[in-house]
Amino acid sequence: MGAPEIVTFGCRLNAFESETIRRAAAEAGLADAVIVNTCAVTAEAERQARQAIRRARRAHPGARIVVTGCAATLAPARYAALPEVDLVLDNAAKLKAESYVLGAPHADPVPAGEERKGPALKAREGEGRSRVRAYLQVQQGCDHRCTFCIIPYARGPSRSLPVADIVDQARATVAAGAREIVLTGVDLTAYGNDLRERPTLGRLASGLLREVPELDRLRLSSLDPSEIDDDLWALFAAEPRLMPHLHLSLQAGDDLILKRMKRRHSRAQAIAVARRARALRPEVALGADLIAGFPTEDEAMFQRSLDLVEECGIAFLHVFPYSPRAGTPAVRMPPVAPEIVRERAARLRDAGGAALTADLARRVGTAGDVLIEKPGSGRAAFYAPVACPDDVVGIRRLRFAGIAAGRLVGVPA
Repeated sequence: MGAPEIVTFGCRLNAFESETIRRAAAEAGLADAVIVNTCAVTAEAERQARQAIRRARRAHPGARIVVTGCAATLAPARYAALPEVDLVLDNAAKLKAESYVLGAPHADPVPAGEERKGPALKAREGEGRSRVRAYLQVQQGCDHRCTFCIIPYARGPSRSLPVADIVDQARATVAAGAREIVLTGVDLTAYGNDLRERPTLGRLASGLLREVPELDRLRLSSLDPSEIDDDLWALFAAEPRLMPHLHLSLQAGDDLILKRMKRRHSRAQAIAVARRARALRPEVALGADLIAGFPTEDEAMFQRSLDLVEECGIAFLHVFPYSPRAGTPAVRMPPVAPEIVRERAARLRDAGGAALTADLARRVGTAGDVLIEKPGSGRAAFYAPVACPDDVVGIRRLRFAGIAAGRLVGVPA
C-alpha cells in the first residue's frame, strides 16, 4: 500500500482533521495502514464505518487498521473488540504523530453521558493547503446540550483559536495557493465565548479579511441561527469577499419539536434569518440541516419542517433520519416508527432536490465568479457546483448558460 489510506465519515471538521491525520501518520512513518475516521452523529454512520473496517481488512489483509473519530472516542472498547482492528485512537490522539507509532495505547473508554474536557485548540500547520479551497478550524467542541446530539461528549466543551493564530494560519494557507478559506468548527457561531477578549465570529471574519487582503474568498460552515451576531450580519451585507452562502443548523420546523430538541430558536426566527439574509444579499443561497422523525413528531409537525424548505428557500438541504444515541435525553422519548422515519426523510430529500433545481434554474442567464477546483469543475460564490471548460483556471467570471446533471453550466461571460 505504501502511504496509509484515510477513510473519512461525517462532517467537514472530520474531513479537515483527516488531512492532519494523514500528515501525522506520515511523520510517524506509518505505511501499509488504513485509518478510519468515524462519525457518531447517526447509527447509520457507525454502521458504514464498521462496514468500511471489514472491507479494509479484506482488501488489505496485511495492513494495520486504525480506528479513530467521534464513534471511536465514545466507544473505544467496542471498536477495539472488532477482530479487524489493530489500534483505536480518540479525537485528541488522532492528531498526534506519536499516536501512530507501533505500540501506541488504545484510547480509554468514556461512559455514555460523561463529558470529555478535550485538549486546548491549537493551530496546525498546513491544513488543506493542497487545495484552492481550504478549511481552517477556528473552534472545537460545544457547550450546548441538544437532546438528540452525542457530539459534545465526543468533542468536549467549546474552545476557540485566538484571532492572531487564525490570521497567521490563513496567511500561510493563502501563500500556499488557497483562493478560498472555509471557517469551520463544531459550533462555529460560539466562536470567541471562551476567549478573554470575547471576539465574535463577525469580528473574527472582519479581521481576517482585513489582515489577509490577498484572500479572495471567505466562506462559513454551519451556523446556529440563534447565535449570528450583529457584526457578522454587517459584514455579510457589506463585504463581497464573504460568500453569499449561509448554512443554517435548523433541525426542525415545528416549535414543539424544536423545544423538545432543546434548540434555542423558533420557527419564526428561522424564517426571519432567511429573509434577512436574502434582503442583505439577494443572490444568497441557503443551506440547512433538518432531522426527520424526531421522537414524538406527528405528521402535522413533520409537515411544518417540510414547509420550511420552501418558506426559507433552502437550496442545499442536508437530511438526517433521526437516530437514537445512547446517553442522550431524546432516546427516552416516545419514538417514531422506523419505516415512518425513512419515509419522512425521503420526502424531505425530494423537497430539497426540487428546491435546488428551482434555485439553479433562477441562476440561468446570470453571471458570477467561479472558483475552479479542478479541470472542468468549480464552485460559484453561492456554493452551487459549476461545470466549466477544462482550460478555465483560477477564479473566472462565467455566464450560467444552463443546467446539466445537477450543476450549472458555465461559459465565458
